[in-house]
Amino acid sequence: MSVSVQSGDFDVSEELARLRAGNARVGAVVSFVGTVRDLSEGEDVSLMELEHYPGMTEKALAAIIAEAKARWPLLGVRVIHRVGPLKPADQIVLVAVAAAHRREAFLACEYIMDYLKTEAPFWKKETLPSGARWTEAKDSDNAAAERWREPADTKEGA
Repeated sequence: MSVSVQSGDFDVSEELARLRAGNARVGAVVSFVGTVRDLSEGEDVSLMELEHYPGMTEKALAAIIAEAKARWPLLGVRVIHRVGPLKPADQIVLVAVAAAHRREAFLACEYIMDYLKTEAPFWKKETLPSGARWTEAKDSDNAAAERWREPADTKEGA
């Protein structure tokens, strides 16, 4: 289980190969890559700047991964989140999960991403033609995370 908060880009193929390297029990690897969109709430985005609180951010991500591991039998997890200035189409985040079976890998990857969007201490500022603005988690992000808190079979997600 590995977390990196970094300014540099990452190679998805290399990260996935490293995640499953040497472990013949891995039957499924599921990954999510988030990228900077060029449009936000109808406005063109020319730049997104991501800030974080070093130490606290990594600890929050590790806690999210630990909770996922408590819910599903995972064989590996890799989370990378970039900080600093990013342009449209740049990669922001990688969440990759290895498990014996695809169901656990899919659910855990979705769970980690849902909580990363709402609970990890990142601050995002978009540069638009109208000026710069800080963004917050959207209602849809909060609803996605909330569904994991529901008492009805939380291992299913929704």
